[in-house]
Amino acid sequence: MEIAAIPANEAERLQALREYSILDSLPEKDFEDITRIASEICQTPISLITLIDADRQWFKSKVGIDHTGSSRDQAFCAHAINAPDEILNIKDSRLDQRFFDNPFVTGDPNAVFYAGVPLVNADGFALGTLCVIDQVPRELDTSQLNLLRALSNQVVKLFELRKVNQRLAAHEQEMQERNKDLEQFGYMISHDIKSPLRNIISLTTILQKSLAGKADAYETEVIDHLVNTSLRLKSLIDGIIAYYLDVNIDVQNKQHIQLDALFTELITLLDPRQECVITHHAEINTVVANEVALKQILINLITNGIKYNDKEVVKIDIHIIDKPDQYEWIVRDNGSGIEKEHFNEIFKSFKTLGRKDRFNNSGTGIGLSTVKKLVEKTGGTIRVESDPGIGCTFTFTIKK
Repeated sequence: MEIAAIPANEAERLQALREYSILDSLPEKDFEDITRIASEICQTPISLITLIDADRQWFKSKVGIDHTGSSRDQAFCAHAINAPDEILNIKDSRLDQRFFDNPFVTGDPNAVFYAGVPLVNADGFALGTLCVIDQVPRELDTSQLNLLRALSNQVVKLFELRKVNQRLAAHEQEMQERNKDLEQFGYMISHDIKSPLRNIISLTTILQKSLAGKADAYETEVIDHLVNTSLRLKSLIDGIIAYYLDVNIDVQNKQHIQLDALFTELITLLDPRQECVITHHAEINTVVANEVALKQILINLITNGIKYNDKEVVKIDIHIIDKPDQYEWIVRDNGSGIEKEHFNEIFKSFKTLGRKDRFNNSGTGIGLSTVKKLVEKTGGTIRVESDPGIGCTFTFTIKK
C-alpha cells in the first residue's frame, strides 16, 4: 500500500479546512442529498463527501457505508487532493500498485472502483473529495464525470455558505453583547462622568475669566492647565462614546503618528507635574495607525499603571517593536500587580476587582474592556503578565 504524499501547502490547507468548522459536525440534508444524487448518477452503491484532516479522513456525508472515517494513510482521497484539478479515476484498485493491498480493498467495503473529485475552495486548497465507489471494476462516461464535478462545486458552495452563516451568527451575538455594554456604558457616561465634567469645565472657565490679569504667573498657569485638561478629558470621553457608537473611530482610517510628539502629549495629559517616570523606547520614529484608537489604548494602560500603584515613585516603561505585519507595544509598570486568576476577568466590560486605587477611588471596569475591543478592532491581540507586588506588563499588537 502506498501512502499519499503530504501536499506542500499542508499547513495552510488544514487552516482553511478548520475555518469552515465542519469536521465532526452533525449530518445535514443538503450534503446528504448530494451524495445520493452522485450515487444515482454514477450507479454506484457507495458515495461519500470526505474531508482530509491531519491524520484522518472524515465523512461529512455517506451513502452505502457505515464508517464515519478512516486513517488518512488508508484514504484513496488523500491521493486525490494532491491533484486538485483532476479526477482520481481508478477502474480496478486490485491492479493498482498504490491500492491493491489497501485494507479498504482487501476488506470492507471492498473498494474496487473509485472516482474522486477534489473539493477545492476559492483559495485553491483541496479540502477533501466527493467520491463514488463500487465493488466491481467500472468506468464512468464523460457525462457522469462532468456531473460529478458539478456536484463537487455545489459541495464547496455549501461549505462557503456554512462559513458565512457562522460568521453572521457570531456577529449577531457580538452585537447583542455590545448593545448590553452600550446601555450600561451610556448610563455611566451620562450620569457619572459627563455631568460633573461639564460643571468642572464651566467653573474653571469662569475662574479663568474672572482672574484674568489678577492672578500671578504660577496661578495663571495652573488655571490654564486645569481648563485645558478638562477640555481634553471631555474630548477623550466623547471619543470613547463615538467608538461604542461606531461613529468616529474607524481603525482603517490611519495616520502617520510621530512617537515623540505622541508621548509628549500623553505625558502632559496624564502626568502634568512630572511626578512619574514614564519612558518609551522604539525602533522607529513613526507608526501608521488610527490615532484616536491608539491614544485611547495607551491612555487607559498608562492611567492604570499610575492609579493601581503602591510604589513611592511610579514607573511606566513602553517599548514599541516594528514587526513585518504589525506593531507590538509593551507597556510595563511597577504597580501592585494582578493575580493570575484575574487575568481574564479584567478585560470584561464593567468588571472590577473591587480595589481602591492610590487616590482611594474605585474603578468602573471600562478602561481595559475598551482597550481590548479597540485592539481587536485593529486586528491585534492583547495579553497581560503580572507578578503581584512587582507590576504588570501589557503586550498588545496593532495590525499594519
